[in-house]
Amino acid sequence: MHSGLAHTLDFDADGRQSGYLSIPYSVDRSPYYQIRIPILRVRNGPGPSLLLMAGNHGDEYEGELQLARLMRRLDPAAMRGSVTVLPAANLPAVMAARRCSPFDGGNLNRAFPGDPLGTPTARLAYFLEHELFPRHEVLLDIHSGGTSMAHLHCALIERQPDAERSTRAKALLRAMAPSHAFIADNGSRSPTSMGAAMRAGIIGLSGEFGGGGTVTPASMAFTARAIDNLMLALGIIDRPLLGGDVTAKPGLQLLSLSRHSQGIYATHRGWFEPAVELGARVAAGDLAGWYHDLERLEQPEEALRFAEGGIVISHRLHCDSQAGDCLMQVAEPIED
Repeated sequence: MHSGLAHTLDFDADGRQSGYLSIPYSVDRSPYYQIRIPILRVRNGPGPSLLLMAGNHGDEYEGELQLARLMRRLDPAAMRGSVTVLPAANLPAVMAARRCSPFDGGNLNRAFPGDPLGTPTARLAYFLEHELFPRHEVLLDIHSGGTSMAHLHCALIERQPDAERSTRAKALLRAMAPSHAFIADNGSRSPTSMGAAMRAGIIGLSGEFGGGGTVTPASMAFTARAIDNLMLALGIIDRPLLGGDVTAKPGLQLLSLSRHSQGIYATHRGWFEPAVELGARVAAGDLAGWYHDLERLEQPEEALRFAEGGIVISHRLHCDSQAGDCLMQVAEPIED
């Protein structure tokens, strides 16, 4: 079945190929318009195959910038196997500085397995899961907290369906050298890229590499180290391409985020003030922050407390909040 998406890449050819994933999408000003998503394929013979992806959400920039830099530095003569780079997967969202596509409202990371006859986001998700992911052994999908959230730098894998893949995924997770990492339990039916990777039979790696709709020296260094270390661990390259320290950080802490009670959510309009920093260890009942009501100034601020203990991994950056907004999350430390 046609995927509703066209490209000119030859995945079996050696060398560098730059091109686009083109999705036809008629709009008022241009009836034959195409959404053209940049993609790079670099191959030097048989060997390990890696797909690097960012811009799944448009306002998450660490991966977008570092993968754009990597595209300029990849040399097929200095590598083995193949690397495919998709630095702005949800291109309309990237260009609009939004989490979701302005064309169809599509959240790519909730759109898998997609629909070849659907909206642009659904067609892209279908192509990724059914045609692009299966051509690779490993996927790294780089995320961050986006515009509204600050997030502890961490890596992530899904719990794997068999012991062999679990061992391999954990080894690659550790190779990226994060100080914190998640083993998620969303399962093979998840509408995310990690669920799609499981269904495609490949190892999916992800994480939160920054946040706030910006980049920092620390978040960019963390992202560069993860990408370089993953390619080194797979044997694709012999030296770092993005620079910086690629040495493993001591004491990887694995985390679990699996219960609604690990988050604090707004129940009405208010203004959030956090009381603890990312990475802090807290206990159940500890103060998490305060919730102010600027529409009822006679009311004292409300103290917010953690329902569970653990490590603070994220908090809302926008002070002005609405009912349903996640204000803070705490993850449970676990053993391997």
